[in-house]
Amino acid sequence: MWKDFKEFAFKGNVLDLAVAVVIGAAFSKIVSSLVENIIMPIIGLLLNDVDFTSLAYKDILYGNFIQSVFDFLVIAFSIFMFIRLLSKFKHKKDVVEATKEAPPVDSKEVLLEEIRDLLKKQNNI
Repeated sequence: MWKDFKEFAFKGNVLDLAVAVVIGAAFSKIVSSLVENIIMPIIGLLLNDVDFTSLAYKDILYGNFIQSVFDFLVIAFSIFMFIRLLSKFKHKKDVVEATKEAPPVDSKEVLLEEIRDLLKKQNNI
């Protein structure tokens, strides 16, 4: 049982997932700070300092819920734009790597390939 657990716990996928969770938690703080300190003040300027948190009906603070949904949408859109930007950079890198010329083939390799092909043809007859 210990051996099975050790194989499971130290597989590459599990370790990658653990690293992703830790980095995701740290990245969450960055995104939250971006939304609270940069994006929301800009949106506040555009929408005349709209703040939904003060909305309430009797003792039901539905404004907090609306603000949380709004924050989620802003965070989701920010992450979407960041991932989109990263994928564009990755795509450009892939295109550059694909357009690189292959190294010239040595003439000895060409001769060896021709000999190989002749031997295959001769053995199949």
